Amino acid sequence: MPKGSVYRCGCPNCAEGSEHPDKLLHHQLNLLLSRMNEQECRWLVALESKRQGHGGIRFMATVTGMALETIRRGRAELEADLEGRPTDRVRLPGGGRPPVEKKIQLSKAI
Repeated sequence: MPKGSVYRCGCPNCAEGSEHPDKLLHHQLNLLLSRMNEQECRWLVALESKRQGHGGIRFMATVTGMALETIRRGRAELEADLEGRPTDRVRLPGGGRPPVEKKIQLSKAI
């Protein structure tokens, strides 16, 4: 899903199009997630899945479109009090794409 686009809830109540009390809540949650970085999204959805209780991970995956394993990872990070997670960046050092200069140097070496 492109950054900034809002996921449409896939829960049975929202999918059938009828009005229900949580429809606005699901939309607003997905709107908020569309403006957050990946780790903030993971933690918020993990926290909400814990609040839901049994079946919360699967339900929040349906509402947000987030992978089950991503929500489980967020729960584990919260349980560890975000130990080892950087405060000044989104990804751990070494994560993400290599810089373009590094890619060019690697292709010349081959």
